[in-house]
Amino acid sequence: MNKKRGSFSGRIGFVLAAAGSAVGLGNLWRFPYLAARYGGGTFLVIYLILVVTFGYSLMTAEITLGRRTRLSAVGAYGKVDRRFQFVGLLTCLVPIIIVPYYCVLGGWILKYLGVFVTSGAQTAAADTYFSTFIASPIQPYILTVVYLTITAVIVSFGVKRGVEAASRFMMPLLVVLSIAISIYSMTRPGAWEGVKYYLTPHFSDVSLNTLLGALGQMFFSMSLAMGIMITYGSYMMDDTDIEKSVSQIECFDTGIAFLAGLMIIPSVFAFSGGDEAALNAGPGLMFVTMPKVFASMNFGTVIGIAFFVLVFFAALTSSISLYETVVSIFCDKFHITRIQSCIVTYVICLVLGVFSALGYGTLSGIAPLGLNFLDFFDFVSNSILMPVVALLTCLCLGWFAGLDVVADEVKKTSTFRREKMFRVMIRWIAPIFLIAILISSVLSTLGIISL
Repeated sequence: MNKKRGSFSGRIGFVLAAAGSAVGLGNLWRFPYLAARYGGGTFLVIYLILVVTFGYSLMTAEITLGRRTRLSAVGAYGKVDRRFQFVGLLTCLVPIIIVPYYCVLGGWILKYLGVFVTSGAQTAAADTYFSTFIASPIQPYILTVVYLTITAVIVSFGVKRGVEAASRFMMPLLVVLSIAISIYSMTRPGAWEGVKYYLTPHFSDVSLNTLLGALGQMFFSMSLAMGIMITYGSYMMDDTDIEKSVSQIECFDTGIAFLAGLMIIPSVFAFSGGDEAALNAGPGLMFVTMPKVFASMNFGTVIGIAFFVLVFFAALTSSISLYETVVSIFCDKFHITRIQSCIVTYVICLVLGVFSALGYGTLSGIAPLGLNFLDFFDFVSNSILMPVVALLTCLCLGWFAGLDVVADEVKKTSTFRREKMFRVMIRWIAPIFLIAILISSVLSTLGIISL
C-alpha cells in the first residue's frame, strides 16, 4: 500500500494544502471576536507566542509521525508504539464527526453567497433571514449535500490532482481577497477606531480566560489532533524540509486570522458606532451581523459577494482536508481504493449531516446535553476528543516512544533549530496546557464557567 500512496509534488504543494486545512471558519469569525473580547493587541501577542511554541511543537510532531510511518492516524501511532494503537482509533473519530457538520456550515455559506448574488445585501440583512433559513424543513440539508458533493468530487481526484490542485488555486485567491477586503474595511468612516482597538494592547483585559481563549483558538485553528497533519505528513516527500514547512504554515494561518480581524472588527465598529458587543455574536457574527454591515456600505453587495467567496474558499480548503483524512483512514484500515473510500465517506456524511442540518428546525426538539446537534457534535469533537488525542500524542512521543522518533526524521532535511523548545513543550508544557483546555472547554460548554 505504501508504494501506491499518493504524495504532494513538493514543499509548496504540501504547505498550501496544509495551510488550507488550517485556514478555515475559525479564522474568519472566531478569531476576530476572541481578539475583541480578550484585549485586542494583547490577545494577538499571546496568540502569536502560543503559535510559535505550542502550535509549532504539536504540528511538527504530527507531520513527522505521518512521514515517518507513511500511514494515516489509524496506523501511525501503533507503528511507533503498539501501546498507543488505540489513539489512532480515537483520532479517526474526530474528522468523521466534524466533516458532516462542517458541510452544514458550508451549506450556509453557499446560501448567503447565493442570496448576495441574486438578491443583494438588503435581503440577507433582514432580521429574521438567518433564523428562518436554518429552521426550514429541508433547504439546509439540500445545501449541505451540494457542499458535500463539491468536497467529495475534489478529493476523489487524488492528492496531487485534487487536494493540492484545489489548494494551489484557492489559497492565493484567499490571500488576495483577504487583503483587498481588509483595506476597504479599514478605510470606511469610523473604522479606524476599530483598527486601534484591535491592535492596541488592553492589559486590563488580560486574565486566565485570555490565555485559555488564545490557546483554544490556536489549537483548533491549526488543525491539530484531527489526524489531518498526520495524513498530510504521510504524503510529504522525503526531501521536504519539515521545520521550514511548519513555519510557513504558521505564517499562512496566523496571517489570515490577523487579516480577518482587520476585515471584521473595523467594519463592525463603523456599523455599530464602536459597540464592542456587536462583535461577540458567535456564528451570528458572520451570518447576521456581517450582512447588516454590508447592507450599510456603499457597494455593499459587491463587498458581501467577495467576502462570502473568501469564506467559501476558506471553508472548502478545510473540508477537503477533513474529508481527505477520513478517506485516507478507510484506505489504510480496510485496504480499499480511493474511489471506494470516497463513496463510503460520502454516505456516512449524508447520514450524519441530517442531524446537524435539521437540528434548528425539524429535529430541534432533540437536544443531547441540552445542545442542538451541531453544537453537540462540535462539543464532542473539539472540547473532548481533540484535547484528549493531543494529550495522548504528547505522552506517546514524550514519555514512551521517545522524542528521537521526531527529531531524527526532522533532521533528515534541517538542523532542527527549535529542537530544545520542542522537547520541553511536548514532554512538559503541552500536556499541562492540554489538560487546561480540556477542563475549561468542558466546564464552559456545560455553563459552569464563562470563557
